[in-house]
Amino acid sequence: MRLPALADRWLPRLVLAPTIAASLVFVYGFIALTGWLSLTESRMMPNYEYAGFAKYAELFELDRWWVAATNLGIFGGLFIAFCLAAGLLMAIFLDQKIRAEGALRAIYLYPMALSFIVTGAAWKWILNPSLGMENLVRGWGFENFTFDWLVDPDMAIYTVVIAGMWQSSGFVMALFLAGLRGVDDSIIKAAQVDGASLPVIYRRIVIPSLRPVFFSVLLILAHIAIKSFDLVMALTAGGPGTATTVPAVFMYQYSFSRGQLALGAASSMMMLATVLAVLVPMMYLETKGARHGR
Repeated sequence: MRLPALADRWLPRLVLAPTIAASLVFVYGFIALTGWLSLTESRMMPNYEYAGFAKYAELFELDRWWVAATNLGIFGGLFIAFCLAAGLLMAIFLDQKIRAEGALRAIYLYPMALSFIVTGAAWKWILNPSLGMENLVRGWGFENFTFDWLVDPDMAIYTVVIAGMWQSSGFVMALFLAGLRGVDDSIIKAAQVDGASLPVIYRRIVIPSLRPVFFSVLLILAHIAIKSFDLVMALTAGGPGTATTVPAVFMYQYSFSRGQLALGAASSMMMLATVLAVLVPMMYLETKGARHGR
């Protein structure tokens, strides 16, 4: 076999080999290690002696874990719903070929350029009753105005939703806008000739054609919600009390602050199971729809 043919055959494999090897070791290898640690009695340091599923039973008996899971359900559900709604509306607005579209698109996308740590720190200041929004409005003369969600245990989780939505909705907008720009204009013009109004066109024709985009957006937002750690730590540190503790914060606290490494590993595996529980059905439905031409 000639040298160019050998190069064409093996060069791509050689280029990809380091990335594949690194992924196998530092992603799947450490997932396997975490899974094994969850089946041990590891505390401050790893203990590789098999101990069964005792840590999972202990995890499910902890009220703090169920509080974290409930907070994740509230945060994840509202975060995904609001990001979808805001991103889709902004994308439809920009799809009307308005003036200054480029500037508005950059403004909408700007929060995504920030890290969740920066977003959490900024919103912690904005929502601080003594420094931010409440103090500002009271300075305008509205002495009875209160907005103390950040320090209210019943409302603190919604401040995390606000900050997360502010950062991620612009990215969702960009994905939806790309999908809208890919819709065939001839279909829309034909519907307009038939007398369909713009809202009807979007509701009946355009939005249903964005199914692959919806799949991607849901997958990305669910992944962001489940692994949320830095935003929560920067904004509320899991408080007040346990009001905003989510599984990622629970895992960090038990693994590295309380010396319960096996229990933290068990919570990590439950987070992975949650990701798979979201990912697998969505991928099945998407591939099934693709096979049937939908």
